[in-house]
Amino acid sequence: MTISLRLSDNDGQLFKQYAALCGLSISELIRVSVLEHIEQDCDLQAYRQALDAYAEDPSTYSLSETEKEMGFR
Repeated sequence: MTISLRLSDNDGQLFKQYAALCGLSISELIRVSVLEHIEQDCDLQAYRQALDAYAEDPSTYSLSETEKEMGFR
């Protein structure tokens, strides 16, 4: 897939300089940045779901309790 992106001259220069500093092409810099943003959003959503679940049932279990319950011991 090809994506076109319009940038101001200043933003274009910033992207080029930062990509060079990171040893990446501009395309790779944008791809990695967008993927990281998506991952952060997914992590935040999972955190909020876990926080809601904990608010409903604040029970916690130690690793050894969990292993015993799962039959690992």
